[in-house]
Amino acid sequence: MTQFSIFLILIFFVAFLLIVVIMVQNPKGGGLSSTFGGGGGQQLGGVKKTTDFLDKSTWTLAIFLLALILLSNISLFSGRGSSDNLFQDVTPTELPTNTGGATGGDSI
Repeated sequence: MTQFSIFLILIFFVAFLLIVVIMVQNPKGGGLSSTFGGGGGQQLGGVKKTTDFLDKSTWTLAIFLLALILLSNISLFSGRGSSDNLFQDVTPTELPTNTGGATGGDSI
């Protein structure tokens, strides 16, 4: 397995975890806290810490995903030999000429 394939698997795994963590959160800030009765002034079982954990894990996973993407890009280009030039001058091949038949000006 190449180094890029390992990065690709890690990127998909972290992206899946990030989706799960985001889906658990409530867009209005409730998330798991409203499930445990944290809507009012009463907190049950450290609900504030649950939302803090989800918020911090979202940012951590997002930064980790960005770092994995950048590292995979570096590993993709560092795996090539120095003799390979990505931006070589390529001479175009000749296009075949129209040897007969209908041309654009002819109508049926």
